[in-house]
Amino acid sequence: MRALVDRYLDAYNRMDVAAMLATMQDEVVFENYTAGVLSLRTLGIAELRHLAEGSRHLFSMRRQTITAWREDGDSAHAGIHFVGTFAVDLPNGVRAGQSIALEGRSEFRQHDGRLIYIADYSE
Repeated sequence: MRALVDRYLDAYNRMDVAAMLATMQDEVVFENYTAGVLSLRTLGIAELRHLAEGSRHLFSMRRQTITAWREDGDSAHAGIHFVGTFAVDLPNGVRAGQSIALEGRSEFRQHDGRLIYIADYSE
C-alpha cells in the first residue's frame, strides 16, 4: 500500500494528472474535509480528473510529504505536510508567488492494487 500511495503522491507533486489517475480505480471517491466539514467530494475517475485538471494551474509548485504512516489491511492513514506556491491571484486576496504550508492527514483505501478512496483533512 505504501508504494501505491508514494506513486500517487509523486505524481501529485509533479502535477502529472495522468500518472495520478493511473493509481486509481475507475470508481474512486475523493473527499476533502476542512475543519471537520466535508468541503468537496468527487465520485469516479472522470470527476476527479476534471477537478485535478482544473486546479493544477493554481500552484507553480506543490508538495505533499508523508510525516507519519499507519496501515491496516487495505486502508492507510498518513500525516501530511503540504507546501505550495500560488501561481495565480485568488479572489480571497492571495497573490501569485505567495506560499502556503500546512499540516494535515489523509486516508487511503485500495482495492485490487489501486486506490478506491482518498480523503484529505486539514484545519
